[in-house]
Amino acid sequence: MYLSQRARVLFRIFAALVLFVLYFPLVYVARLSVNTGVNYVWPPKGWTLEWWDAAIHAPGPREALLHSIQTALWATSLALLLGTLAAFALSRHRFFGQGSVSLAIVLPIALPGIVTGIALLSAFQRVGIELSLTTLVIAHATFCVVIVYNNVGARMRRMQGNLEEASADLGADGLQTFRYVTFPLMRSALLAGGLLAFALSFDEIVVTTFTVGAGYKTLPIWFAENFARPNAIPIVNVVATFVVIVSIIPVYFAQRLVDSPHETAETAP
Repeated sequence: MYLSQRARVLFRIFAALVLFVLYFPLVYVARLSVNTGVNYVWPPKGWTLEWWDAAIHAPGPREALLHSIQTALWATSLALLLGTLAAFALSRHRFFGQGSVSLAIVLPIALPGIVTGIALLSAFQRVGIELSLTTLVIAHATFCVVIVYNNVGARMRRMQGNLEEASADLGADGLQTFRYVTFPLMRSALLAGGLLAFALSFDEIVVTTFTVGAGYKTLPIWFAENFARPNAIPIVNVVATFVVIVSIIPVYFAQRLVDSPHETAETAP
């Protein structure tokens, strides 16, 4: 498609404005985390790492960070297991109602978080399950499964099925075919899905609010509870900046994995 020089300039200006609107608030919060002031002032004044040191030694954020990591790791592990199995079932087999099953798997990511949270809370209460780490992990896994399922399913649809057939023709059983052919070809998709699922779980707050047990605070929950406290504003800025950084890193590596060339199958002994 041909675009005139003027149209290209306008598109670049528009793209720059969109990026500015999206990312300036994040940069501003990051700048405030090293600001000598204790409130949201403009322009920020001075530079200091005092608030980062205070956040590191404060028990609240440190404990909340451990809870967030624990929850995200368990939710990601469960999502990798269920999402991969679902992708295999729906990519390798044809059966009645397949489209409906696929829709049911991806639907949680499209629903508003508050709808998912209320629905899960109601379900847990109806069956008499008390809110705890287990309910929180299950809640996070409902939308993390979608990420893994989409990544693995997309990779399997691009994989050549004749490679697995050739492996079987050469005498390999199902386990050997998976180990030497299927898994190497889908390895990066699994890792990318796991990284994205971890990032999504790590900074989730809406569903967490409805399904977390009493006294168990993740980092986003701690952030929300302390946001309106004037004395905690500097540490809140530090925590917000840290959450953004931790969320960006796995997303970046997941994108690199998705853009990388497909793996090659290993040669069976």
